[in-house]
Amino acid sequence: MDPYGIKTLDELKEFLYRAMQLEHATIPPYLTALYSIKPGVNRDAAQVLRVIVVEEMLDLTIAANILNAIGGTPDLTRPDFAVNYPASLPDGETDFKVSIQAFGREALATFLKIERPARRPEHLAGKGLIQRKNSPHITALGSDPRHEDLHFYSIGEFYSAIADGIKYLEAEARRAGTTIFIGDKFRQITSEYYYSGGGELFPVTDLKSALEAIELIMEQGEGDGGGIYDDDEHELAHYYRFDELVKGRYYRKGDQPDHPTGPHLQVDWEGAYPIKPNLKVAEISEGSELREAATDFNTCYGEFLELLTRAYNGQPSLLLEAVPIMFEFRNIIVELIRNPLPGHPGKYSSPTYEIPHSAKQAAVAGQAEVIA
Repeated sequence: MDPYGIKTLDELKEFLYRAMQLEHATIPPYLTALYSIKPGVNRDAAQVLRVIVVEEMLDLTIAANILNAIGGTPDLTRPDFAVNYPASLPDGETDFKVSIQAFGREALATFLKIERPARRPEHLAGKGLIQRKNSPHITALGSDPRHEDLHFYSIGEFYSAIADGIKYLEAEARRAGTTIFIGDKFRQITSEYYYSGGGELFPVTDLKSALEAIELIMEQGEGDGGGIYDDDEHELAHYYRFDELVKGRYYRKGDQPDHPTGPHLQVDWEGAYPIKPNLKVAEISEGSELREAATDFNTCYGEFLELLTRAYNGQPSLLLEAVPIMFEFRNIIVELIRNPLPGHPGKYSSPTYEIPHSAKQAAVAGQAEVIA
């Protein structure tokens, strides 16, 4: 067992909260890149982003299922849940930051880093967790001080640590005649509440289903066992979907990673509105319609996170509303993205994802604790 591994149930719950935070942290960048694409161009890229956003929501829900299975409380209304862009990912990857920006080469380069396979560069092979070079406030992986100066190389590596922690804690519990899987089974979200072609939502109730859930998340992001598809070889992993766009060619069955041989696809690298990266509300003229629209969007997005919190805490049918709402954000996002930004020549506005922590959010969080 890694000396820095997960050793307590509270620590595992915190890692799974970070997993939810991590899955969510990818949605605003992908969603903004999608809606920054100008009408009539980059249809392939738009479809890739649309599918991946839906699958990231699926992964977020899977992480919530695992947390619920061990008696945790998914809470997307915590003030620290939505990251402040530009941001390091919540799993502690510190060699890059994720920004809110327009679709383009720079955005795709970041997306490939987000979804990168767990295989490491040769100079990092076999070293487990990596010593941090950045200040420790960037992310905190659990409450144990041992983790404050450590981070992971990839999302896959992060989930592998969670899987190891689950196996370790369940083995310890079984030796004592108990189990860590004590959560309310009625909180589990299944496929009847969420449709996605990228994977089946199943209840997490024991060690086997928990490990299968983690494997599904890892396969969707980076592929199965070094391959480019998931375990069933039906769906191309996120990393390779983005790689297709960068290389301008589709993967097909039998292709090796980084070597697509399928038909060419067209990408218009200038076919997106040049939004100002990581815009903040404070940078938009006070009293303007643009600032009001940005503020309204943040309020709506906060309500969306409240809805998800309720869905994950005993009202699973609410999840049926979540994906449609996420794509209804298009109208407000497009209203922002297609407007030039005063004071910033050549740049356009964008959503800022500065989520207000309202009294209503606090009430929802309190209700979640009561349900727990």
